[in-house]
Amino acid sequence: MEIPILNLADAPADRQAPRSGVRRMTRQVNIGGIKVGGNAPISVQTMTKTRTADIAGTVAQIVAAAKAGCDIVRVTVNDKEAADAIADIVRQSPVPIVADIHFNHIFALKAIQGNVAKVRINPGNIGNRDRIHQVLGAAKDKGIPIRIGVNSGSLEEDILEKHGYPTAEALYESAMRHVQICDEFGFNDVIISVKSTDVRLMIDAYRLVARRTDIPLHLGVTEAGPTRTGTIKSAVGIGALLAEGIGDTIRVSLTDEPAKEVEVGKEILRSLGLATRNVELIACPTCGRLEVDLFGIMAELEKRLEGIKKPVKIAVLGCVVNGPGEASEADIGIAAGKGVGILYRKGEMIRKVKEADIVDVIVEEVRNFEPNH
Repeated sequence: MEIPILNLADAPADRQAPRSGVRRMTRQVNIGGIKVGGNAPISVQTMTKTRTADIAGTVAQIVAAAKAGCDIVRVTVNDKEAADAIADIVRQSPVPIVADIHFNHIFALKAIQGNVAKVRINPGNIGNRDRIHQVLGAAKDKGIPIRIGVNSGSLEEDILEKHGYPTAEALYESAMRHVQICDEFGFNDVIISVKSTDVRLMIDAYRLVARRTDIPLHLGVTEAGPTRTGTIKSAVGIGALLAEGIGDTIRVSLTDEPAKEVEVGKEILRSLGLATRNVELIACPTCGRLEVDLFGIMAELEKRLEGIKKPVKIAVLGCVVNGPGEASEADIGIAAGKGVGILYRKGEMIRKVKEADIVDVIVEEVRNFEPNH
């Protein structure tokens, strides 16, 4: 069925829908105090990469991810030691914890007893109806939602045989099979993901689920790869859907630290006006007209401004062609040429700055910057 859509013009200023679009309205679930769906802010997730039984190491990764701006962290519960550790991890975590479980209903029950905020498990893969009833019943009693996570690399054999290969319809059919099982047990506190390493397939599958259900969606390109390529694939896939108003929570999958995944996820949201930006650096791509050491200036600025949380847009342009116009459009701008730069503050030309002083001047401007003035 067609899903009603919501214009988010009145949403919180730090998490608005793209100016040209509307956001898909979904039912809402609560993940340890983080609302997902409806008109709630789009949350950012990651997953720990330690052995879960290493409680100290796992908690350290969770804390680092939280400092990077993560809202929810997923932890694998793949063996008895992990199941025994999950309650301690939950107690020490500054953010809600999701237990990632495949096939084993006992681990799911142990995680629920350990007060996780959500369980990622596909009900159709955990055995007979009694096992399904135990897990869904325990989750319902504690108000814990479940994410049904479908992946193009692990579709059921009968669905693959029917469709021939992973398609958007196949991913949708698999997801709805598990949703139907939940419905049969009166459990509808669910989130869906239909991930793939193929960006186009992932986009098509999420669009299909979005058109036909009101279930909140967890967006992601699975196994996106190393940081550079994984960032690009995730930005294209997740960003395309968010720009259409589709998606309620996101996870960027990289072969990198969880905090890096969070940083990329936050930047995707910022690029669409869906999250408050911190320091945003803009620079020209450079060409033969370049007359200052823009590479050195930007590298030093990135280093010195790291960790500053002010929502300030900085533009540093290295020539006189586009520089003045683009610099004047930023909160703080420099249009540089022949060893000097013109400093702009909110569109107003302020003064000339020697090339050697550009970084110091910008850092000082950032320190004095007042977002609301």
